[in-house]
Amino acid sequence: MKKNIYILFLLLFASIQASLAQRQVIDRVVATVGSGIILQSDVDMQYSQWLAQGNKPNENFKCGVLEQLIIQKLLSQQAVIDSIDVTETEVDDNLNSRLRHMSQQAGGQERLEKFLNRSLLQYKEEMRSSVFEQLKANKMQQNIVQKVDVTPLEVKRYFEGLNKDSLPYFNTEVEIGEIVMMPKLTDAEKKEQRDKIEGIRKQIVDGSDFGTMARIYSQDPGSAPYGGDLGFGTRDNYVKEFSAMAFKLKPGEISPIVESKFGFHIIQVLERRGEEVHTRHILMKINPGTAALERTKNKLDSIYKLVVDKKMDFYHAATNYSDAEESKFNGGMILNQEGSSRTTVIPMDGLEKSVFTAIDPLKPGEYSKPEQFTDKMGDVGYRFNYLKTRIPPHKANLDEDFTKIKEAARQDKINRNLSKWFDDKSKTTFINISDEFGSCDELKKWKKQ
Repeated sequence: MKKNIYILFLLLFASIQASLAQRQVIDRVVATVGSGIILQSDVDMQYSQWLAQGNKPNENFKCGVLEQLIIQKLLSQQAVIDSIDVTETEVDDNLNSRLRHMSQQAGGQERLEKFLNRSLLQYKEEMRSSVFEQLKANKMQQNIVQKVDVTPLEVKRYFEGLNKDSLPYFNTEVEIGEIVMMPKLTDAEKKEQRDKIEGIRKQIVDGSDFGTMARIYSQDPGSAPYGGDLGFGTRDNYVKEFSAMAFKLKPGEISPIVESKFGFHIIQVLERRGEEVHTRHILMKINPGTAALERTKNKLDSIYKLVVDKKMDFYHAATNYSDAEESKFNGGMILNQEGSSRTTVIPMDGLEKSVFTAIDPLKPGEYSKPEQFTDKMGDVGYRFNYLKTRIPPHKANLDEDFTKIKEAARQDKINRNLSKWFDDKSKTTFINISDEFGSCDELKKWKKQ
């Protein structure tokens, strides 16, 4: 399996390099949209990536690619007219995110640069204008649909218009809550760990390379492979403790140890640009020992007993004691993160395995016993769950599924609004498509009759 993934990755970047070379040697215009052009290499690059994902060759796929590029041009050109802009920071953040993902797939930065046959800095500059246009188009589309909403009557009409024989069938769904407690270290325990990162800081101050030390010691998986580089950011991009220190430092200066909810940081500012700062850091997480874990377990056990014995209601226990920021201010109830309408109704098959196991034997109104778990950041804590509601498998209906049907109705309205916008825009914008794409059915609507 790993070998196949490795081969696909080689194919992907070989194709990208071929497309870049083609852009320089035999590129040609395949479509004109207003004042902009779309090149053959733009289409070929996306087609190559599609093939590298394991899909079979299909020249018709290029028709869809070209249509998407035409749509992107229309949106980005309107964004200029409407003064919708994209900042350099947004472009940098998007590029850095892409490159982090690509580096993980490649097995590291050095291997990625070898595949690309260029440095990541060079590749970023080559991709910058394309990403800038994509982000501008995305913003324009959001601007078109951001105020779209549906009334209860529109939801009802949408549902009544659906084919009753093809209504979706929903598996078991639940509403569940959680109370989470993460270990808190004593001053002595914290000092022991702080001394370790103080030693790393001393080595840097004495002349060790910051980037090298970050790659070796930092426990931030997103930035460690890049020497701790976080790119440019405003104050709002960081937790307050990090932000307060970063905006005090002068370029090149090394911070004292900064503590945040993520752990201990060493920060270095590389550059200031207006209200943005380019930083890199070394993170050392605060790792609890056996004593801290035992204290946390005992504290949660006592809260659990108060809740189960009905001496404290779950809502107030979660609000006052839970460390889960996503749920504590919702009375401990977990929100479904799928879709744009956040609801407490969650499909059972969408739960993480440990939560599924905890609540599966419960009846509504019951609580699972406190158990140790590991969160998405790799930190260990304790939690127990509350099963509020269990909705049996059923065919979609307005009574039980109003929120989901409302979202589907809203998305249908968004699609209709966008279709109308593109239809109107295409009538007032010069669009010319190369004859070699003349057989593409999806492109015929873009050609002037």
